[in-house]
Amino acid sequence: MLRLAVRVPRENAEIVLAELLTIVPSGVEEVDLGEQIEYAIYGAPGEVPTLPDLEAVIRGVQVEVSTTEIEDGWEDRWREFHKPLVVADRLRVRPPWEPAGSEEHDLVVDPGRAFGTGAHPTTSLCLELLLDVEGRGSLHDLGCGSGVIGILAARMGFSPVTAADYDQLAVDATAANAIVNAVDLTVTKSDLRTDPLPEADVLVANILAPVLINLAGLMGGWHPRAVILSGILDEQADGVVDAWTPLGYAESERRSREGWSALLLQG
Repeated sequence: MLRLAVRVPRENAEIVLAELLTIVPSGVEEVDLGEQIEYAIYGAPGEVPTLPDLEAVIRGVQVEVSTTEIEDGWEDRWREFHKPLVVADRLRVRPPWEPAGSEEHDLVVDPGRAFGTGAHPTTSLCLELLLDVEGRGSLHDLGCGSGVIGILAARMGFSPVTAADYDQLAVDATAANAIVNAVDLTVTKSDLRTDPLPEADVLVANILAPVLINLAGLMGGWHPRAVILSGILDEQADGVVDAWTPLGYAESERRSREGWSALLLQG
């Protein structure tokens, strides 16, 4: 069995991950190496190319690529790598082979599907902020990925819950995960450049900062009472707040982890 690894600077990790998932829709292993993030795929010779150590460019980002041969038993180690994510002692997001815990909310997400289980800081920070949102009503999850945010919202009592992503793989993963978790969630493929935004009481958008800044100009007359924005590098957070302030929003909370920030705006 071969392991093909791609190491990327942390600040460019999301760009490279998005590109990799168009090639490997079943998902990738993610390893935090501090200043770098490593993404890896596994496969038999012929399925995964055997490459020497080299440097390459993916969507303008320079990355390090390496291939190593691994011994038998990698499937079990892969399962050991994917542990439950516990958020604020209230939410457990777990792979299907792990048992439920005592947390208030229990979600099952198969890490073999695209877009992971929510462990990346951009998603886990969104989950933390969502758990603390007061009131219920409708919610829209923009850039839904695996659907874990929308699924949690439905479990918390938000209704109706809608989700959207420009990537069909994300749409399919979200729909499948919603079925596994037995929640009512409507998911669609959407392009911000051409498709109107559905109105909701709460908006959650886990995208990249430049898109979030542009999103502020697309809101029109839609004014959710609360907006959770993530996918933001720490140094970009003030710029995102500045873009949303003219719409009448004030920063209620900012949380940061591993160089990423998430914002709760209210207005």
